[in-house]
Amino acid sequence: MEFEDIKTGMVFESEMIVDDKMVIEFARITGDDNPLHIDEEFARKTQFGKRIAHGMLIVSLISKVLGRDFPGPGTVYVSQIVKFRKPVYVGDTVKIHVEVKDKNSDKRRLFLLTNVIDNDKEVINGEAEVYIPPKLTIVN
Repeated sequence: MEFEDIKTGMVFESEMIVDDKMVIEFARITGDDNPLHIDEEFARKTQFGKRIAHGMLIVSLISKVLGRDFPGPGTVYVSQIVKFRKPVYVGDTVKIHVEVKDKNSDKRRLFLLTNVIDNDKEVINGEAEVYIPPKLTIVN
């Protein structure tokens, strides 16, 4: 999609399953092996009653949507504000909801609402700013 085609109010949604493999790999990559995320027995004894996904793993799903789906390849993340509202449990299906809040055509910036929904409840509330570079021209 071209920058010029993006309008205020546009919405994009994508659903993803937060599976065990994803959580374990995120723990390995980041070093965050908090037993709340990786140990079912430990997590069962907490207020959550079972394992929860890392909050930053769920935020990274927003990054996937912005960089691959909407606005898409070439998008540069400038900033992200995030509020964690509720936990996401391992095995849940989350919906990433991105809405264009505002647009600065001169600077090629989009200001986006970036929310994550799990079981019809908002689990992450956020806002992002992204830069959409002009198409690159390769000169031989």
